Amino acid sequence: MNTISGCLAIGALSERTGCKVETIRFYEQEGLLPAPPRSPGGYRLYSKDHLKRLTFIRRARGLGFSIDEVRKLLKLADERKRPCAEVRVVARAHLEDVRAKIADLRAMERVLRDTVARCADGRRADCALIEALYREIPNQASRPPDLPARRRKNLKAN
Repeated sequence: MNTISGCLAIGALSERTGCKVETIRFYEQEGLLPAPPRSPGGYRLYSKDHLKRLTFIRRARGLGFSIDEVRKLLKLADERKRPCAEVRVVARAHLEDVRAKIADLRAMERVLRDTVARCADGRRADCALIEALYREIPNQASRPPDLPARRRKNLKAN
């Protein structure tokens, strides 16, 4: 059954929000979504407040906010007496991170575009892209391998 006395079963909540059942359970485990009451048969029964909160979480995650950032935003939303300036601090930090990621992606695009262009018509025995991937980057040992240069710089500054 999808609804019981105005409450939504987890499958119905999943359909309404586009959020997978496993993800809803994960958000509950993380404390982002309060555990719902259960039916006599043990089924979770979600209210309109759960739907609203899950929609908030999904929108924030869709904008790229991390779980910790969503947690902060939810805390601020729950404490409506707190000034909007605190929300702005979280959003501004996220905006700076997004801008850094965009810059990193543009740099990656340039490198890939140049490397692909060197492949010419693709008939050469040696491949510029393969060779570029084999080449060691100067100072590579001192950098974390999974972070683009700009993000590494920001981490060092903190």
